[in-house]
Amino acid sequence: MFGVVFPDHSFPLDVTAFAQVAPNSWALDLSTLSLAAAPRSAVVFLLPAAAAALPPGKAVAVYFQPAANRPFAFLGALGPGRPSASLPLPEAGDEPEPPLGPAKLGVAVEDAAALPPPPDGQRAERVALRVGENLFNFMQSFCGADGGKLVVPTDILDRWFRKFQERAKKDPSYLKTFDF
Repeated sequence: MFGVVFPDHSFPLDVTAFAQVAPNSWALDLSTLSLAAAPRSAVVFLLPAAAAALPPGKAVAVYFQPAANRPFAFLGALGPGRPSASLPLPEAGDEPEPPLGPAKLGVAVEDAAALPPPPDGQRAERVALRVGENLFNFMQSFCGADGGKLVVPTDILDRWFRKFQERAKKDPSYLKTFDF
């Protein structure tokens, strides 16, 4: 029905790696995978036959529990219109008690209308703000002042974008610095 890959950490895993915890719910205990490090993201996908067989109005919801003493967080949903997604996995957080127990990835077939909006919108907004801040700082290094206005060269966006692309090519982890 579905599968998951933890980039840089695992081969594709299908539903058989998950424990069925309810008729339409499955959980994957990450401690059973012998991962070298905690994954930061998961690529979850529907197999073609499952996407076609999903009842109308239903979606495959994906949840993550960073530790046994933390609640499951909704990551997003899959369906015929979105058969796969790369989802960031939240960390255990800065709560007073330390995280206990293994992290789990949960998958459930649920009513699509009842699902909350994915947290990705907020993430995209934060990334956009960080990229905008980077552009502004770059522009400031070239600007002059003219009666309280910033004056920058006309090709400033092209210069910034070339520098941005070159840095991303040299250091693939550079783009991850824009996500917090």
